[in-house]
Amino acid sequence: MAKQWYILQAHSGFEEKVKLTLEDRIKKDGLEDFFGDILVPTEQVVEMVKGSRKTSSKKFFPGYMLINMELTDETWHTVHENMPRVVGFVGDDRNPMPLSDEEAAKIIGRIQEGSERPRPKVIFDVGENVRVIDGPFSNFQGVVDEVFPDKGRVRVMVSIFGRETPVELEFVQVTNT
Repeated sequence: MAKQWYILQAHSGFEEKVKLTLEDRIKKDGLEDFFGDILVPTEQVVEMVKGSRKTSSKKFFPGYMLINMELTDETWHTVHENMPRVVGFVGDDRNPMPLSDEEAAKIIGRIQEGSERPRPKVIFDVGENVRVIDGPFSNFQGVVDEVFPDKGRVRVMVSIFGRETPVELEFVQVTNT
């Protein structure tokens, strides 16, 4: 039987602690051959904090983890029994269904992409009112005219001397009003 990816639910905010505890338990029980990676799905996000760019890690499935394992009674008990802050497997907790290879690849790809290229913390919509918080137009208010998600930029129509002027800014330079 080959290893497959399963989704494990943990108490939100304790995913990293559960991961470390699980890794220790697997090692202690000598079951390393039955387990692969244990992943907490996170990505890097960028935001402006007090005038400086700050990158932080954000969980995109809070309370959930991916675990690559060969499911047997013994491995199920290792993951599930007397494991603090573990709710259980998603779906039928006693006989969990593995993720398809496509689903697993999609989530793992998002984790890798999120660590290589940080995403903006906030995504904007056309017509949304925003305030510029960084750069030469700081404290100006405007309306989002166009969004360029691939570039992480927006075009904002800002009123300068009574005239609407398009200004292209990074996502981190504007905030919702």
